[in-house]
Amino acid sequence: MSRLPGRLNLFQWTMLDWRDQHPYVAVHALRIPAALDREALVGAIDAELGQAGLTGLELDREHGRYAWHGGPARTSLDVVEAGADWNPPLAREIERLMNLPFGRSGRIDPFRFFALTTQGAFFLGLGYDHFIAGGDSIVALLNAIVARYRGHPRDGSRPMRYPRTHWRLFARHPLDFVRAIARMPAMAKSCRRTVRPHYSSLEDGHNAFALFSLDSADFAALLAATKRWRVTVNDALLALLLLAQAERAPDRLRARRRHELAVASIMNLREAHGSAAQGAFGQFLSSFRLSHPVPEGVALAALAGDVHRETTRIKRERLYLATLFAMRIDRVIGRFQTSRQRAGTYAKTYPVGAGTSTLNVNALWQRTGDDPVPLYLRGVPTGPLAPLVVAATTSGDTMHAGVSWRTTSLSRDDIDRMWCGIVERIRTMQ
Repeated sequence: MSRLPGRLNLFQWTMLDWRDQHPYVAVHALRIPAALDREALVGAIDAELGQAGLTGLELDREHGRYAWHGGPARTSLDVVEAGADWNPPLAREIERLMNLPFGRSGRIDPFRFFALTTQGAFFLGLGYDHFIAGGDSIVALLNAIVARYRGHPRDGSRPMRYPRTHWRLFARHPLDFVRAIARMPAMAKSCRRTVRPHYSSLEDGHNAFALFSLDSADFAALLAATKRWRVTVNDALLALLLLAQAERAPDRLRARRRHELAVASIMNLREAHGSAAQGAFGQFLSSFRLSHPVPEGVALAALAGDVHRETTRIKRERLYLATLFAMRIDRVIGRFQTSRQRAGTYAKTYPVGAGTSTLNVNALWQRTGDDPVPLYLRGVPTGPLAPLVVAATTSGDTMHAGVSWRTTSLSRDDIDRMWCGIVERIRTMQ
């Protein structure tokens, strides 16, 4: 049998390993301020998938290859009815899709579309097998579907569907790769100093989900503070999550060994791949981890500054190359582990209390005429890496947080307290 044209990158391989333990499904949803025309919406979805060549997916899991064979799209659109308060039913639908598996290999339809109707409007939602694409590619796809649905179809150009893998980055930056590998012992020591997340069951990966928002005033306060402190929004969110963890572990500072707290963040390497990756439909993700002692009484501004210095160094020195290389090593080791051992690898050897995934839809959305950027929401799965992930999405003048968490580690009360604490800190930023 001839080889399929697409090759999986290291992070895609890792996602496939994660979804062997539990579905690894991301979900996006955006609000369209008009009544639903189901037939027209299905037609727009089918037309855009067909035009982009995103049909007929085949995954050769054994050899790490894939192909979009093309052909007509035949979308099955689930319609969910909601009242004026759309938040709870939308959160339930996102949670349902996040826990619904796709096929392991072979022919796969990696897209599940839904519409949730509310008063005078509806949400267009998409749950997708996360290994196929990063969030930026999904924004572009939904953007094109909405434009066609509203009578403004885009040009007929087809995006690149088989981008280069991350191995090219190792060849382009050999010295940075060597330096990154040299820092791995220090990372291992940091992991041994870090508080481990607790799970009542390592093998139960069920994700719960809730939607929260920062209104325009609170988001403006967050932006103003990050500019004043010269940090990014993601730096501030990581600092806020460190403080939230500290509240839940008041006794850790007296521990002899594990007293630090750790957070992780998804990062997009599309720019690192250069012009060849621009406009491609695919996944260019990696991640990084950082830990901090979070001393009692530390100010948010100081903590955000510490986080920023670390994230800046990670990007400048390309330490994410070590993360990608470690994923390859982990895949090799995983072949000799039981399913239970694989499920507990991250919690025991790479402890992380919470993670972030940030996406600025304002910077990605191509507007048609005077149409504003729509209200846009996301849910990102936790996987085995962390018990909690905050998918922070900026659209318009607000930020929406889709919070997913492992139910064997955290409760809804824990999540509500965490979010209330985050909002309170934002409102008292100095």
